[in-house]
Amino acid sequence: MAQQPPRYRIDDTAREILDTGLRNKWYGICPTHRVTRRPLAIRRWNRDLVLWCDSGGDYHLQDDRCPHRGAPLSLSRHDGDRLTCAYHGVEIMGDGTVANVPGEPQSDLIGQCAVNTYPVEVHREVIYAWLGDGLGTPIAPLTLPERLTGDEYDAFLAYAEWRCPYRYMVDNNMDPMHGVFLHQISHSMSEGPKEAEFTNRSTDTGFVFEKKGQKDVNFDWSEWYDVDFQAVCLEIPYPPSGGPGGSFGIVFHVTPIDEASCACFFWRHRKVSGWERDTWRFLYKNRLEGRHWHVLEQDRLVAERMAADADRQEYLYSHDVGVARVRKLMADEAARQARAIEEHALVAE
Repeated sequence: MAQQPPRYRIDDTAREILDTGLRNKWYGICPTHRVTRRPLAIRRWNRDLVLWCDSGGDYHLQDDRCPHRGAPLSLSRHDGDRLTCAYHGVEIMGDGTVANVPGEPQSDLIGQCAVNTYPVEVHREVIYAWLGDGLGTPIAPLTLPERLTGDEYDAFLAYAEWRCPYRYMVDNNMDPMHGVFLHQISHSMSEGPKEAEFTNRSTDTGFVFEKKGQKDVNFDWSEWYDVDFQAVCLEIPYPPSGGPGGSFGIVFHVTPIDEASCACFFWRHRKVSGWERDTWRFLYKNRLEGRHWHVLEQDRLVAERMAADADRQEYLYSHDVGVARVRKLMADEAARQARAIEEHALVAE
């Protein structure tokens, strides 16, 4: 039976956190190949940022704002271990320290850490950054799902930027039931009944939302993963013609660009080794990749055409329990973070 979704009454600070990204989390920024010799202007978490790689091969993510007059550092000259602002030549190191102010060599700005800089890690050609709460909370280690770190898994990344709130894509991937409807013409999601009962199963890293009595038939389950890095893990069954390795696994992660757009990471993986890994990689690049993008395009068209408040004017039913549970977890965390920020501000006064 349809029912109204729970209304999470959160204040403006919590809403801003929820809309632009929970704090104290690791987020994917972009694949490494997008960063060239020139500093890259990039927007994440509703913030204008600059991403660059120094001459030693280390990546840096900083606010795109020179501390002198606010000029965009993404227009800077890349000088090996630093950026030199195009406006007045102020030199900024990778840790945000001002190394030189050529127009005023005795400036008090020299030596100050004056540019907000985000902790960065790189894993398998993806750049990740830590979005802290500004309260001195320790940086947690980047703990990715085993499917992205285990040597027995082989994965390909599909990266896309879509014009929809990031929350819609979390909802989409926590919704196994849409596979048999939206993707029913897909080569691997045409099987299985259009009715199902679901169950929740808690795990050490989140929970699994799965169909009762149906496995390896369609998009039958989603796993919410949250260990200071949030992702949705799922599997799509493949016929023997899809090559070795069994079901086609997906790890999905999303980073808010702003309130209305997001950066999506889809890792497609299989547990294969030896000749099976070679076969899987050949089949994927020559046959399966295009099919996967076709399925993603179906998701994109729906998500981008949904109203900005679609998740606040809706009726949910039993198939949406997984979606509702993730929403509540995220809303509760946003509210906790907002309270901590507000309490810190009161103490500072």
